[in-house]
Amino acid sequence: KSGLDPGGAWHAWGMACLKAGNLSSAREKFNRCLKPPMDLNQLNHGSRLVQDVIQYLEATVKPILIADDDYFATLRELEATLRTRSLSLEMTCEGKIQHNSYYQECLFYLHSYGTNLAIISFYMRHDCMREALLHLLNKESPSEVFIEGIFIPSYESGKLHMLENLLETIDPGLESWGVYLIAACKHLQRKNYYHILYELQQFMKDHVRAAMTCIRFFTHGAKSYTELGGKQTWLLKIKDHLKIYLQEVSRSSGRKKMAFTFRKKMSATDVSRHINTVDLQMEVTKFLHQCESSGTSQMAGSSLPTLFGNNSMKMDVACKVILEGKNIEEGFGIAFRVLQDFQLEATEVYSKVAKQLVKQQKYTEIRQLLKCVNESGVAAKNDGDNIILNCLNEFKNIPAEDLDNLIQDMDSDENKIQAYVMCNKLRSAYLVSVRQEKARAVQLVQHVRQLAESSGDDVVKAICAQWL
Repeated sequence: KSGLDPGGAWHAWGMACLKAGNLSSAREKFNRCLKPPMDLNQLNHGSRLVQDVIQYLEATVKPILIADDDYFATLRELEATLRTRSLSLEMTCEGKIQHNSYYQECLFYLHSYGTNLAIISFYMRHDCMREALLHLLNKESPSEVFIEGIFIPSYESGKLHMLENLLETIDPGLESWGVYLIAACKHLQRKNYYHILYELQQFMKDHVRAAMTCIRFFTHGAKSYTELGGKQTWLLKIKDHLKIYLQEVSRSSGRKKMAFTFRKKMSATDVSRHINTVDLQMEVTKFLHQCESSGTSQMAGSSLPTLFGNNSMKMDVACKVILEGKNIEEGFGIAFRVLQDFQLEATEVYSKVAKQLVKQQKYTEIRQLLKCVNESGVAAKNDGDNIILNCLNEFKNIPAEDLDNLIQDMDSDENKIQAYVMCNKLRSAYLVSVRQEKARAVQLVQHVRQLAESSGDDVVKAICAQWL
């Protein structure tokens, strides 16, 4: 008469029937006020009213006793519990749920009015992981339901191995779980749970991604190569994963293609290249670890580059290796291989090293660097000259004697003149200019005279004028 929504009354009546133990009557009352969800895959447990019903039923589950005598009943109960515990998970679960009318009632309400997540969570609460997984597969639920309902509860309660075993039992090739497993990996990466991620990738036999996780374990948080020296087991693990992957690829290429749909693929040449990178990183790590231990290291405190970064970081590794040995020659060989293997811009690296050496005032070492570059056999004609010119561009205050030695080491007279001009040594520039072939000498001397004029160097200006 008053036009109020009767839903609340039906729900209260249904709850009263439940409490009285009249299950069939409760079903009839709830049928008038409960509705199935619009989307079975929504990430919640359904309406509040359904949740209330399930909560009440779960809270009032009583063991159903067959014997009249309480003492015998208790003993039988204990015996049954011990027996079912020792059986498989599936048996325990079915036993517990099938033979209890309250649990059956829960399943009735969940299947009629609950979401897939609610059903799966119910199975998980009652140690029925297998049923939860089969329900997920049968309903083709999205990966979010798997993460929320099964995966998070499994690793939070330490049951990840149990989950893995069940996934494998249901589908030994794991193909039907591919979407869910990739989603699980992404979830763990977002959470920064890299140890669980690595464990899962090994279970998935996803060796390429497992190798990538090992790279993170090796590089993450290390402040020095001494620390990296203690983490070299990760480098061995990276190699192991990549080698196993190569074996699998070569085995499967003989037979018809294996369906590795969810595992990361990589070409054999790329894998071999990565194995080579790991070998080189091991060498770099041993060398720099040794340098830090013996105290020759100069670059402490700067960020820690490895060969697993981009090209700029690899160039930093090459610089570090050249600079941190007892002398330039000691690390040059390893650095040269880094430059060759990754096809890096060698002149840029050598110039960076030379600038560091100027900062450290190690002028004789620059000459040693130039010697190594020239002897490497792949240096272009002007590489050595360009290294010196790049240095002079930034540093004008190199002591006169060292400066002269560096410029004298240059191959090309043109470059020597350019270097003297950069350092404002116009007299020296004039002396080299006049040694050139006549027509070129005239141009060079005229240029020196103009510079002398604009800088107010009357002596050099007069010498140039007289020669011209």
